Amino acid sequence: MVRQGWCSLLFVPADDAVRREKAARAGADAVILDLEDGVGSANKADARAAVAPAAAAVVAAGPDCVVRINGNWQTAMDDLRAAVSAPVRAIMVPKAESASRLIVLAEMLAELEAERGLPVGHTSLIALIESPAGLMALPEIAACPRVIGLALGPEDLAVSLGVAPSPILLDLPARQLALAAASRGQMALAVPLSIAVFRDVEGYEAAARQAAAFGVTGALCIHPNQVRVANAVFRPSDAEQVQAARIVAAWETAQAEGRAVTTLDGVMIDRPVVLRAHAVLARAQP
Repeated sequence: MVRQGWCSLLFVPADDAVRREKAARAGADAVILDLEDGVGSANKADARAAVAPAAAAVVAAGPDCVVRINGNWQTAMDDLRAAVSAPVRAIMVPKAESASRLIVLAEMLAELEAERGLPVGHTSLIALIESPAGLMALPEIAACPRVIGLALGPEDLAVSLGVAPSPILLDLPARQLALAAASRGQMALAVPLSIAVFRDVEGYEAAARQAAAFGVTGALCIHPNQVRVANAVFRPSDAEQVQAARIVAAWETAQAEGRAVTTLDGVMIDRPVVLRAHAVLARAQP
């Protein structure tokens, strides 16, 4: 299955107007309006009230909009009521550890969409995996309705294991997440490096390229430095797009002539190669 989606998703506190404006113009494919860790407990209500105008402003500036809700059920319900609207394309669910939670949230979204005149399925879900329990439940979580992506939360995962968010720790979870996401044609958002490391651009790029080799398709970001790297690493280059288009064209010519295999530049072109080329072209668009 061809996977499409966002290469870069930039977090910003929903209640910070100045940072919201900067985030909307940072070049990210999507901006995540954060109602969870990025907002103090005393400011949750204000942040919730800011979501509607903030989401509209983000979309007007170009990126898509995602809202990260809180984990507590009562707060999450208030967050959903504030978030579900035409500009918001997805809800990020923190500390996802079971399919049952995602299923209930999907039902809530359906009710809110119907209430607000939105198309059924307008609001998708991104499951944020932040614990060993979440990693163990990846196949079931990926199978839930409305889930379009799996994301790795390196800092919380490290806390749950009592260690630092090092590449040694995060390598395997990133691979696991990429496999689970690929099995459902979903986005895999996982760089095996602490998300807090945003000044070491070279180190972040190296980790992102390693993730891309695992099958990861994008990254969560907290700084424009990371956005620029994620876009460069996870979005196919112009040369890769041109080559993919040539492969597809050669294959279509072969098919029209009744051949199941052809060659291009001395390399065999068969169905798996063509499917990879189609995937490259799909990923070229945010």
